[in-house]
Amino acid sequence: MPPSISVITVCFNAERTIADTIASVGRQRFAQWEHLIIDGGSRDGTVATAQLASAGLARIISEPDRGIYDAMNKGIRLAEKEVVGFLNADDMYHDDLVLADVARRFLDPRIDAVFGNLDYVSQDGIRVIRCWRSRPYTQGAFGRGWMPPHPTFFIRRSVFSRLGNFDLSYRIAADFDLMNRFFTRGRIRSVHIPRTLVRMRVGGVSNASRQVIMRNQVENIRSLTGTFGMVPPAYPIFKLADRLRQIYRARAHIRSAV
Repeated sequence: MPPSISVITVCFNAERTIADTIASVGRQRFAQWEHLIIDGGSRDGTVATAQLASAGLARIISEPDRGIYDAMNKGIRLAEKEVVGFLNADDMYHDDLVLADVARRFLDPRIDAVFGNLDYVSQDGIRVIRCWRSRPYTQGAFGRGWMPPHPTFFIRRSVFSRLGNFDLSYRIAADFDLMNRFFTRGRIRSVHIPRTLVRMRVGGVSNASRQVIMRNQVENIRSLTGTFGMVPPAYPIFKLADRLRQIYRARAHIRSAV
């Protein structure tokens, strides 16, 4: 029997998009899930909108926290299912078979993590801006600019007990650090699903401005230094090349859809 899945959505003042996120979870053709919405004490109508959109199917916790990764750690502590995934408050699952596809890969007890591909989309959720196409992990891949899209990353809850939660000393790139730590040091076993699992609206925390992008890279380098003892010299070139590939794939996608 496929394992059950806890979907954790962290939000703050997300009244405009939270209903779409909740609806994309509710449409899943997979019965064994729970949806945890961890709100940081929003001052708009986020909680009321979430309560109405979820129709009682989501557990909603609203209280002040110390930021996005503190809220994610809280979600991990509250999660009751065997597998944990994170879906941001402005993201949506690509279709109604995502959780079923993910759960099927976890039928293999040797698998610790499952991840897939992601499309960056416009604020209306329609136009594809960038296409993040991941690939199976190989040892040392983080030093070569690789990482899986975090909203597509599902992990057995037991791995957090073994390897730790998000490190709150990272303000923007704790997701990068956690996955780098899990893959590189923890040597978790993973499966890549070669299709789009999540549609992410552009303008999130990690790509909100040039300054934020630079800070994100600084934190990535700090994580890599802690893991590898140094930053692989070609890392910045690999990262730039990967982003250019994402943009090129989006343009190719748009042309093929015309």
